[in-house]
Amino acid sequence: MAVHDDCKLKFQELKAKRSYRFIVFKIQEQQVVVEKLGDPSESYEDMASFPADECRYAVYDFDFTTDENCQKSKIFFIAWSPDTSKVRMKMVYASSKDRFKRELDGIQVDMQATDPSEMSLDLVKARAI
Repeated sequence: MAVHDDCKLKFQELKAKRSYRFIVFKIQEQQVVVEKLGDPSESYEDMASFPADECRYAVYDFDFTTDENCQKSKIFFIAWSPDTSKVRMKMVYASSKDRFKRELDGIQVDMQATDPSEMSLDLVKARAI
């Protein structure tokens, strides 16, 4: 599975410059491409509205405050693979996930979701700490 250069470039901009809050990726014509870029002012909910019957990858830059009142940030990788998506699509996403993730240097938390409840903001907060 090829990874479009734009995927790595936009991820570096998210990581280094904080140009984006999130990036949603999809597989199109045998390569991973950027589908949507989230402005730094956008919320987790803006990113998490994935198609109900299609797989996606996403990275999300999550800002939070620790119990010691320190501002921190973690980059989440989310693999969205709903039960209602086609078996072939789920297989393609599952088989290319690790290779794609290796292309994005700096992922701190990995999440897999088949249902919106498995990637709720509360779960993200719990995994960040």
